Amino acid sequence: MKKLIINADDFGYSRGVNFGIIDSFQLGVLTSTTFMSNMPGRDQAAKLAKDNPSLGVGVHLVLTCGRPLLDTHRTIVDAQGNFRNLRFYQGAFTIDYEEVYAEWKAQIEKFLSYGLNPTHLDSHHHINSFGEMPKVFMRLAKEYDLPVRNNMSDDVMEKFKNNGVKTTSSFSYLIETALKNGESLDELFDQHDTIEVMAHPAYLDKKLLSTSSFTYPRVDEVEFLTDQARVQLIRSRTDIRTSTFREL
Repeated sequence: MKKLIINADDFGYSRGVNFGIIDSFQLGVLTSTTFMSNMPGRDQAAKLAKDNPSLGVGVHLVLTCGRPLLDTHRTIVDAQGNFRNLRFYQGAFTIDYEEVYAEWKAQIEKFLSYGLNPTHLDSHHHINSFGEMPKVFMRLAKEYDLPVRNNMSDDVMEKFKNNGVKTTSSFSYLIETALKNGESLDELFDQHDTIEVMAHPAYLDKKLLSTSSFTYPRVDEVEFLTDQARVQLIRSRTDIRTSTFREL
């Protein structure tokens, strides 16, 4: 049986994001999400996770959005103490990767403090794939014995697998292409048995509109994931089972 994981990033970003994710799970085909421990919607997201125990919830490690949980950083924050968007500063600063490890560990521990058990790890803006970040990412995946998103180069992912870190056999960035129809599902699973498809469903609120460059397409994703024809298409497949990272 082939396994399809449909994961929503940014759980905990804001109330609008949280409700978009939950509707996509309860009314649609979403199976999994990842939690931002440093964002203002985290308390509500934790409660929603407890209210929906069959929703897989992992940790969305953050290094490019909002403020860190720890106040001891020097190389990954700006003068105001907010995260630098390190995606745009590659090579401009010397990064202390022990700061990255400490911050990400604090974010995982914050998630655990809610009494939740994470299903996997990924990161905001795919920052885990930049520079020497994969080494920190692997360190934490092994420390907490958690699967990870398959979003790094083939040689890096092979190192993860050789170190006993679980992942899917493939990863798709484009939800509307991957889940468009039966033919796209066939193509998606042509050479793979386990696939994660990334999503960003949300309803718009002031927090999202004022701080994110990716807004209105999120509402379209809620509609896409809860479209009943698509729900029936995916659930009617006898060769594909919707799943979470728990089942890897």
